[in-house]
Amino acid sequence: MSAAADTAGQGAAGPDTGKVRAFLRLVMIEHSVFALPFAYIAALTAMFQVDGWVRWRELLLITVAMVGLRTFAMAANRIIDREIDARNPRTAGRELVTGAVSVRTAWTGALVSVAVFLTTCALLNPLCLALSPLAVIPMVVYPYGKRFTDFPHAILGLAQAIGPVGAWIAVTGAWSWDAAVLGLAVGIWIGGFDLIFGCQDVAADRAQGVRSVPARFGIAGALYGARGSHVVTLALLLCFGAVTGAGALFWIGLLIVAVAFVYEHSIVTPKDLSRLNRAFFTVNGVIGIVLFVCTLLDLANRGLGV
Repeated sequence: MSAAADTAGQGAAGPDTGKVRAFLRLVMIEHSVFALPFAYIAALTAMFQVDGWVRWRELLLITVAMVGLRTFAMAANRIIDREIDARNPRTAGRELVTGAVSVRTAWTGALVSVAVFLTTCALLNPLCLALSPLAVIPMVVYPYGKRFTDFPHAILGLAQAIGPVGAWIAVTGAWSWDAAVLGLAVGIWIGGFDLIFGCQDVAADRAQGVRSVPARFGIAGALYGARGSHVVTLALLLCFGAVTGAGALFWIGLLIVAVAFVYEHSIVTPKDLSRLNRAFFTVNGVIGIVLFVCTLLDLANRGLGV
């Protein structure tokens, strides 16, 4: 009886575990690396300005909130776009298209994730809770954007800009223009590399009537737009460093980011997209992590205590 029960229990656990893994693949949980470092930069800078100490509880709650909102956004994106994905050879293998994840499971994961986000905001402070529904809206609007505008990348940028601003508010309970500058930098950065990423789908997007900058203006136009976006990103990060009194280590990090941007745009050209994934995933992942590490070291050097 006991052995049979154990076997049954393992059999029941197996499919559940498989569903969870498939859902995590669906939402690409590892790509949280793009947004989290900038939320940490905002939070730690705010903590340094408030009292000079790391608040571990708030940092943990910010992490949970960021991952929860991003997971909801990715799940909603995949659900809304599943029919478009099915007609695109690049995305036809996604879990909702192949049936590895059911729509019901995806909605369940999405709703659990947004509930986690809202609960975490309530645990942070009243302003976070009050603003939390506003943070959810662009996450749902973005996947629909490609149906009514040639600039859905701007909606994605707006959605991503919320992260650093929300992290700052989580620490201080108040609005900050310093955080808004950082948020704008992040939004334009991510919007810019989304222009690069969208270049690989030009043929499929045009065939299906999916709207985007690459589909409307061509690959060359999109890449020029991405370059311009990343120049603006660097200018805004310079501004953020200046208004927050950043030290030498932050500026070293920003110099590395500038070099990474140059490299990113040197390996992707209108005639050669073969290294697009390296530019999109590897380089942009490095950018966030490098600037976070340098900012952390700079704040510690300036007196941030743990």
